[in-house]
Amino acid sequence: MDRLDRKILRLLQEDTTLAVADLAKKVGLSTTPCWRRIQKLEEEGVIRKRVALLDPAKVNTKVTCFVSIRTNTHSQEWLKRFSEVIVDFPEVVEFYRMSGDVDYLLRVVVPDIAAYDAFYKRLIQRIEIRDVSSSFAMEQIKYTTELPLDYLAIDGARGE
Repeated sequence: MDRLDRKILRLLQEDTTLAVADLAKKVGLSTTPCWRRIQKLEEEGVIRKRVALLDPAKVNTKVTCFVSIRTNTHSQEWLKRFSEVIVDFPEVVEFYRMSGDVDYLLRVVVPDIAAYDAFYKRLIQRIEIRDVSSSFAMEQIKYTTELPLDYLAIDGARGE
């Protein structure tokens, strides 16, 4: 991984629809070497996939809820079952196992409170949970899918 790879990653995080020729020009490479670098980043799993980011309001998922879950069961079997249940819910867009007081944290997107209530009822019907606490986002102040690249090791050194 070198500075050119980091530039490529930064630009692709901003706009994955950039033509390879335009991307190559911006990083100071010709098209073929730039394309090879992108392919290598994909093969190594640095670039997992390329996606379209949708406007939540235009696809009727304008309510974001953070769901904190506590359980009495901390077995591998329960976690496997819980994970399988969560995967079945398209409303869950992020799912984390946490440290501290909360065992799991979900980010759920729905059209409205009634849709969240329906989600909640389906969830507790499928798996036993000790405690569920829901917090609704009032306003989104920052949202990005871009990961910071300043921590990326460059030629064996951290950052630039």
